[in-house]
Amino acid sequence: QVQLVESGGGLVQAGGSLRLSCAASGRTFSSVAMGWFRRAPGKEREFVAYISSNGGTTYYQDSVKGRLTISRDNAKNTGYLQMNSLKPEDTAVYYCAAGLRGPANLSGSYVYWGQGTQVTVSS
Repeated sequence: QVQLVESGGGLVQAGGSLRLSCAASGRTFSSVAMGWFRRAPGKEREFVAYISSNGGTTYYQDSVKGRLTISRDNAKNTGYLQMNSLKPEDTAVYYCAAGLRGPANLSGSYVYWGQGTQVTVSS
């Protein structure tokens, strides 16, 4: 079992930055890959970014490349999503997920989920 708790969301103006954190407890965090997803109002949950268990491989949705950066600190059992140059269309509830069992860009591939943190970007 892995328990995940997101934090760091909030309200920010367009062009601003936020850093989301995903604190993990339970099973050894360093042994599981993780991802970030988001759900905008009225839309389906979508893939944002993925990072392998040792941090050596990352993968992003095209619309966030160059603006969002996924990372992890296995010594602290924490994953991160650094969000720069934010746009109103980035407004969503952001979820971290872990325990990959299939394609990294599919939400059904992840076993463990956090409760989500709201990010709102004003224009």
